Amino acid sequence: MTQLIVNADDFGLTPGVNRAIAELHAAGAVTSASLMARGAAVDDAIEIALRTPSLGVGCHVVLADGTPVLSPQAIPHLANPATGSMDASTARFLLALGRGPRAHRAMVREIQDETAAQIALLQSRGVRLTHIDTHKHLHMFPSVLRPVLRAAHAAGIRVIRNPFEPLWAVRATPKPSFIRFAEVVALRTLAPICRRIIAEEGFVTTGGTVAVLGTGHLDAAALAALLGSLQPGVWELVTHPGYNDADLDKIHTRLRASRNGERLALPAVKNFPGIDLVSFAALQSARL
Repeated sequence: MTQLIVNADDFGLTPGVNRAIAELHAAGAVTSASLMARGAAVDDAIEIALRTPSLGVGCHVVLADGTPVLSPQAIPHLANPATGSMDASTARFLLALGRGPRAHRAMVREIQDETAAQIALLQSRGVRLTHIDTHKHLHMFPSVLRPVLRAAHAAGIRVIRNPFEPLWAVRATPKPSFIRFAEVVALRTLAPICRRIIAEEGFVTTGGTVAVLGTGHLDAAALAALLGSLQPGVWELVTHPGYNDADLDKIHTRLRASRNGERLALPAVKNFPGIDLVSFAALQSARL
C-alpha cells in the first residue's frame, strides 16, 4: 500500500499562502500543513486550522531566517539582539552551532527552548499539532534534531518529518541543478544517524520526503514524474503553494514565482491511482 501525506509548508506566511492551502485542502489535494508560529499571517492561518479539523497541522519550527517567539536576548546564539531576527543563512547557522563546546551547548539549549516556545504558542491558541518539522529542514543535523525532539516530546508530540529524500525520488526529479542534486545526495549520509535518534527519542516518521530536490520547480510535469515513481510505504510530498501577490512580495523568500505553479499543479494528486492520501495523524494513530 502507498500512503502519501501532501504537506504544504509555510502556513501562516501570507494570506495568499493560507488561502491556497485552504483551497487545496477543500479540493482534496493537500492533507497537511506546517504552521509558522511567527509568520506574518499566523492569526489567519490559525483561524483556518481551527475551522478545518480535517487538515492536519504541524509546527514548522523556525530556527533561521525568521523572528523568534522568545526574546532575542534569551537566545543570543539563535537571534541577533540588535535586530530581533534570526540569521537568514543556513551556513552561518551551522557555523554558529560548531563554534566550540561551550557555544555549542548554549545553542542546543536555545534550540530546545525556542522550539518549545513556538509549539506552546500554537497549542495555547487551540491548534492540535499532528507533527513537527523545521524551516529549511534544519533538523536533518543531529545537533538540531535531538533538542527539537525533546521539546516536542514534552509537548505531547511524537511525529516528525523525515527530511531525507529517497533515491528513487531523487532519480525521478526532472532536470535538477547539479549543485542542488549534490547537496541532497551528500546530506543523505546523515539519514542513518537521524533515524536512530528519532527511534531513541520515541518518535515515528515517514519513509522519506519527496520533492526536496524539486523544491521551487514542482510543476505538473515534475509532480507526475514523482507520483509515477512512488514506492509502497508512507511518504511525504513537501509543497509550497500560494498566490504570488503583493503580500508575498514583502516577504523574504526564494520561493516566489514557483508558488502559483504548485497551486495549479497539486489538484492532480487526488486523481492519481493507487495512492491513499493521509495526514501525519495517520502515523500518530499507527503508533498508539
